[in-house]
Amino acid sequence: MIGGVAAVAGIGATAFTKDSGRSELALAAEAVRAALADAGLGPRDVDGMVTFTMDTSPEITVAQAAGIGELTFFSRVHYGGGAACAVVQQAALAVAAGLAEVVVCYRAFNERSGRRFGAGVQSREPSAEGAALGWGLPYGLLTPASWVAMAARRYLHTYGLEPEVFGHVAVTDRRHAATNPAAYFHGRPITLADHAASRWIAEPLRLLDCCQETDGGQALVVTSVERARTLARPPAVITAAAQGAGRAQEQMTSYYRDGIDGLPEMGVVARQLWGGSGLGPADVDVAVLYDHFTPYVLMQLEEFGFCAPGEGGAFVESGILPLNPHGGQLGEAYLHGMNGIAEAVRQVRGTSVNQVPGAARVLVTAGTGVPTSGLLLGADG
Repeated sequence: MIGGVAAVAGIGATAFTKDSGRSELALAAEAVRAALADAGLGPRDVDGMVTFTMDTSPEITVAQAAGIGELTFFSRVHYGGGAACAVVQQAALAVAAGLAEVVVCYRAFNERSGRRFGAGVQSREPSAEGAALGWGLPYGLLTPASWVAMAARRYLHTYGLEPEVFGHVAVTDRRHAATNPAAYFHGRPITLADHAASRWIAEPLRLLDCCQETDGGQALVVTSVERARTLARPPAVITAAAQGAGRAQEQMTSYYRDGIDGLPEMGVVARQLWGGSGLGPADVDVAVLYDHFTPYVLMQLEEFGFCAPGEGGAFVESGILPLNPHGGQLGEAYLHGMNGIAEAVRQVRGTSVNQVPGAARVLVTAGTGVPTSGLLLGADG
């Protein structure tokens, strides 16, 4: 286990916009430099880098652009947003194994002005992974929203709920984004009535159930806890980290399982995080849950045991657990979950604009509907 060995020592981001006017490489380099400055480190201190397979800026190219020299470790993690927490896990593993001393994790894209993931499948090279999509594409399941709508509809049917239950996530996220100056929807909260009045995208998903599209970059610096204690910021200790893929797992279209009203892959992550840390739902002070679509937030809460199946909406409405204080991807920015990890670090440091008093343990999750990952971050000591 790597719990307690490594920590996030620095975080940095670009502005979150809809048209950056810059290359994705420039965004990545800016975020990396900002994260290093936050940690009180320089480019020459870095000897490892981790990013997503989907990123267009290779590790060696970002290293050159940011002034980083030799690398002794470099790695990429697959499955889009499902990689977010896993890049930190990879960095922590490298530090724990002595393969690198300072590892930078990054993600940068022009996801609004350039390639728009929400546009769905337009063309694709033949692959075994793509073959799974072929069972749904001919019938009109062409976009992420349409893929998630299938599971969302089944969830509502199983538990006798209406689509309005998803609105509690959207309202919570936008309330927090409204008081976060870095959020795209700063100053723009919504109500349940606004959610219910927003147009259908793919029933039962409305516009306000779907995350925004963003141009930007986010980077994180991971090093040993011992070294982090000597740096500029309090360490956010990596208490536990996990990846998970479920049985009959596909990428967004796992329709051939026994049931599609849950997220078994997140259940795999949850069991590892709780088992590896000795913690449980009652020990979590803040949850930063991947929210590209609101129904999957409810299912995550249920997989982690915060509430019973079908009760996620009521749990969010209760406000018992502080959720996505930065505004999430619905309210702050869609950076494939990397900005959520940064918010978890701020909560542990006590520097968030929407700080939860006494936050010492934060749960973070990565993309859902795909093989995924999760983290427990904690205050030092």
